[in-house]
Amino acid sequence: MCGISGFLDLNYLNSASELRSIAMRMADTLRHRGPNDAGVWADAEAGIALSMRRLAILDLSAAGHQPMESRSGRYIIVFNGEIYNHDDLRSELSKGAQAYSFRGRSDTEVMLAAFERWGVEQSVIRFNGMFAFAVWDRHDRSLTLGRDRFGEKPLYYFSNGRQFIFGSELKALRAHPGFSNEVDSGAVALFLRYSCVPAPYSIYRNTSKLPPATLLKVTAGNFSADPRAYWSLREVVNAAVADPLKCGEQEAVERLDSLLRDAVQIRMRSDVPLGAFLSGGIDSSTVVSLMQAQSNSRVKTFSIGSHDQEFDEANEASKIARHLGTEHTELYVTSDEAMSVIPLLPRIYDEPFADSSQVPTILVSQLAREHVTVSLSGDGGDELFGGYSRHAWGDTLSRRLDRLPLFLRGVVAAGIRKVPPDNWDSLFRGCKPVTPVRWQQRMPGYKLHRLASILESRDVHTLYEKLVSHWLDPLTILSGVPDAPTLFAGNNHQRLGHVAEDMMYLDAVGYLPDDILVKLDRATMAFGLEGRVPLLDHRVAEFAWRLPLNMRIRERQGKWILRQALYRYVPREMVDRPKSGFGVPLASWLRGPLRDWAESLLEESRLRQDGYFSHAPILSMWREHLSGKANWEYHLWDVLMFQAWLDESRKSDNPSVPFEGIADVALERA
Repeated sequence: MCGISGFLDLNYLNSASELRSIAMRMADTLRHRGPNDAGVWADAEAGIALSMRRLAILDLSAAGHQPMESRSGRYIIVFNGEIYNHDDLRSELSKGAQAYSFRGRSDTEVMLAAFERWGVEQSVIRFNGMFAFAVWDRHDRSLTLGRDRFGEKPLYYFSNGRQFIFGSELKALRAHPGFSNEVDSGAVALFLRYSCVPAPYSIYRNTSKLPPATLLKVTAGNFSADPRAYWSLREVVNAAVADPLKCGEQEAVERLDSLLRDAVQIRMRSDVPLGAFLSGGIDSSTVVSLMQAQSNSRVKTFSIGSHDQEFDEANEASKIARHLGTEHTELYVTSDEAMSVIPLLPRIYDEPFADSSQVPTILVSQLAREHVTVSLSGDGGDELFGGYSRHAWGDTLSRRLDRLPLFLRGVVAAGIRKVPPDNWDSLFRGCKPVTPVRWQQRMPGYKLHRLASILESRDVHTLYEKLVSHWLDPLTILSGVPDAPTLFAGNNHQRLGHVAEDMMYLDAVGYLPDDILVKLDRATMAFGLEGRVPLLDHRVAEFAWRLPLNMRIRERQGKWILRQALYRYVPREMVDRPKSGFGVPLASWLRGPLRDWAESLLEESRLRQDGYFSHAPILSMWREHLSGKANWEYHLWDVLMFQAWLDESRKSDNPSVPFEGIADVALERA
């Protein structure tokens, strides 16, 4: 696990010292991602420089140092991630007339050997892993960037015709003197819709995220090439629809259990201490169960607790840990401790990002890093096995919407909105003793108001956007933006037959890489902790999509088959409870201890001066939220996270080592 950076720059031909100096300055901004080692390589005649910071996980010796050169000298690589099947590939590459003689045990060297044997594209198809890499080919003087299938590892790039700059995070790109940090107003609109900036966009003009499962090849004569897919979830889904799994339920559970066991087992290979996040939910409990079942020692598990019962999952996690016999560490944090993270969010995420579960994710990452260097996570289960309420209710909701004329939907929506969310919450709390478990929801008032907003949806894309967006119309608060882009404008996505499957697919190609995996990567890497995600093994994903929908969602409850696999290790009663998410009491924080911080970012004069937002609607929301008349926590959090990011980005155009403080303290403790 590392932070990588570099550039191909025609302005620095035959200037080796400047190439190396700039490349090292870029790498130094990523020290939190790789505290163990640093390296730089440059070719002045080509104007190319590669640099990296290394977090040593496999082969802790100097044989794992990067940038690394292939045996023939043709390829030079910087690589962030892990290739989990590197042992199998090493064995294959060590045989035959072209047998590769390995110097060390690192997976980076296996990648280079594979490139020499099969070429870059045919190699990445064989990789089972999470990765972002840049490899320079001396033969054709080309630079190729690559990213893993689901986008677990990040990679940004900037091009202006004479310079091509890339890095694991935007802070590395900003350290290059040729980088332009002009904010893209269209990206701001996308951020307001999705609480993140979705790929391929970034917050800056002329800067993109490399999409998952793609390669991008550039040369000094062509910086404008487009990314090319080497794997496609859409093709996986189409193939699954054409050839669904034909077997009984028990056999399907057996096959899933076997796949998950191997996906977990290969992600437990490490030369440094390893553990897992445990929330007590279906996904993390499944991962930890399979870890403990295949481990000769007690697996180290970690959870964060809250003194606010509505947001606390530590008690359930502790029960699972005791049952499985893990070495469990939990930390109950006060609101003051949790809120101390908030000023650091713009530095950690480096781009506007407003998923408020980023706060507990950072806290549990910090806790885990005090004990281990690698932690497995249960992310991905919701997207593959139908874990979100929109999956469970999607088909029913769509059918009912189709039966109601648009004007009647408007009447129903108006009726729902007449009752404030807090009043709906009180009503549901009173009915909880007689409400079936599967109907119980956290923040029911907010969700009912969300329901009101989707009643006029005309198709699955409109329905999905309204379900996942906070600001349905960003133009209501954006200044000087003629149009607010959407990911689905002109989208000719072919329906899959079920609204639930459509939404699962859209989540897997959007919400998962752009929000969930960004949250995990930045939170873990802020502390030099490697996060691994077994449920996103592509073999598991391909199997999951071949399952009939009723093996994933049954009786409006998601993850049916995943639950059956988990029940082999954990009693049903320990995990069958309403999904609660991983949140914080944001609404009350904004009315209380975060009020001064928020008001400083929302000052009318400041909003006017910054020039991005119209101040009147935002300040109106703020007053309504403070009075308790309405709960605008998520809308306000989006604006606050942008304002906080804007503040941080203006402090330094060329940051050197921006993680002074929380990350360094964690690393010292570890």
